[in-house]
Amino acid sequence: MTDAGVQWQVEALEGLLGEVRLQASRGVGPDVRKVLEWLRRQTGVHAAMVIGDAGTVEASTADFPREVLEPLAPLLVRMSVGQLAAAVTQSGALHVRCEALGPHEPRPVLVVAGPSKPTPDAIALISHTGSVLTLLRQAGRSDRIWHDYQHGTHQLRFAVLSALLSGEPILARRMTTGAIPPLLDADQLRLYLLRCPSADRDRIVRTYQDPSGYHGSGLMVQCPVFEGHLICLFTDDEEPGAPGGKSRGHAEILHRLVRDNPRYTMGVSGGHPLHATAEAYNQAAHALAAARTAPGRVASYHGRTSLEAVLPRQAAQEWARTLLRPLDTATKTSTDITRLTMSMPRSAVAKLLGVSRNTVTAHLKRVEASLGLDLTDVRCRAAIHLALVLTSSRPAPEPDYDQTLSTLDDLLSTERAAAWAAATLRPLQTRHHQTLQAWIDANTDAQRAARALGISRNTIRTHLRSAESVLGLDLLTAGTGIHDIVHALHITNTRAF
Repeated sequence: MTDAGVQWQVEALEGLLGEVRLQASRGVGPDVRKVLEWLRRQTGVHAAMVIGDAGTVEASTADFPREVLEPLAPLLVRMSVGQLAAAVTQSGALHVRCEALGPHEPRPVLVVAGPSKPTPDAIALISHTGSVLTLLRQAGRSDRIWHDYQHGTHQLRFAVLSALLSGEPILARRMTTGAIPPLLDADQLRLYLLRCPSADRDRIVRTYQDPSGYHGSGLMVQCPVFEGHLICLFTDDEEPGAPGGKSRGHAEILHRLVRDNPRYTMGVSGGHPLHATAEAYNQAAHALAAARTAPGRVASYHGRTSLEAVLPRQAAQEWARTLLRPLDTATKTSTDITRLTMSMPRSAVAKLLGVSRNTVTAHLKRVEASLGLDLTDVRCRAAIHLALVLTSSRPAPEPDYDQTLSTLDDLLSTERAAAWAAATLRPLQTRHHQTLQAWIDANTDAQRAARALGISRNTIRTHLRSAESVLGLDLLTAGTGIHDIVHALHITNTRAF
């Protein structure tokens, strides 16, 4: 080969490598047509990538003479199944070269056609192009496999989380047969709820993911409902309680990420057994609401007495079972959807379950008809939520047929309930107390509350955010703290009269 020929090949290959680098940097899979067009500009030949024994053209240069492919069909079949690696033939007035690419059948075939036999330099460049296309296709296949793997592991982690949130750790183990995460063998877990930019949470999940698709002894799961929320379950040996009171493992990593990123906040639950993961999530959500103004933007849930714990046990159980008895004839799906809408918006429930908002509404309409209650009313939702908590957190007592059935007002009129309400609302400033009252009276409609108080809607939301922080209750994201506020305000208002 002459020096000029060598120089031409070097320059041509540099151009080919430039195209490869450009495509690789985009990370969207190979653009075969662009490579073939580049080959045509360098050599003057038309080119096509033919796939399978059916002779399907995956990509080609503009004006590629497809009529040459029909008489080549038997040859292309032999090359596709690995019987031939390369062939040269004549199709009418065109000189045709075929080269099978890759090691696996069915092998794609690079077909080039021109009016004359290409020069040795052009033949070498055609062969180099075939090798590059093989590598690009393999890289694209690897990318697809990687994305499929990431999607699969995300789905598995979410399924495990869903089972734990439903209080079914045994079901979670059955989902992971063969690769059971260490978390499912733990006695207790804590739930970290990290708020960060959505792109960051995806990167965090990938960075700390192990080969099994988990995260060491824990799980990190992108919340399917609230963008920017990362749900992290860790065994208690990664949490505060180690010598010196320091977190370890991935828990320590999350603390460091929050410390180093001013836009991050995090709420941490207390320790819970696996079957109480839902309670851990609620605690972390409340702590996250307080984290915006907490030192280091991290807040841990500090145990407070729940309303159901201060109510007279048997009377509360009887009231709850009576209120919910119509649900005994409802479908499990309708009941489950009702439970979910007690702690998150309907649109969020639809997104979580992968159904339409209309489907969620239809199930709730059936439940409303059964209960005779309006589930769009915040006070009705608070009553139903309390009843659901009472019937799920404690075993049903033996019925007392001689006892007069209590109403909800009866249950909330005790001194213990009054003390609970006072403790719940004590951190509020007067203006925030007034805003909360107006907001509840307006059925959590900020615009209506703003009109009632003669202030702006933005001021209402600012007050609510401040109330969230001082109360340590989530009011505006999932809204899991609204029910406590409804009952606490009702108790204090009733006693005021």
